[in-house]
Amino acid sequence: MCYRRPVATTRPFTDLVQQRVATDAAFAEALLLEGIETMLSGDVETGKPTLRGYIKATVGFEKLGEASGTRPKSLIRMFGPRGNPQAKNLFRVIGYLQKRAGLKLRVVVGS
Repeated sequence: MCYRRPVATTRPFTDLVQQRVATDAAFAEALLLEGIETMLSGDVETGKPTLRGYIKATVGFEKLGEASGTRPKSLIRMFGPRGNPQAKNLFRVIGYLQKRAGLKLRVVVGS
């Protein structure tokens, strides 16, 4: 006789992140900073999905496209698994995201 345990229903991780960003400003800021710092440290493959999650949970790709002058589909590809963002596009996006979040980011040597 085979017993089946009920399968726990879970929400996708991205849904949890989006909910947390919507309800916790400190978490949202930390997620943005983590995504940017990760990319600046050279780990683009981890930084892209982090920023993608932040974008989806906050401004969305449509509005970001309008603000940055980049087509939303291009932005989605840029932050997707095979995306290879050009520096000018990436910095334009980061500039808009930091301004929208009320942050002023800067690079500090050392630490």
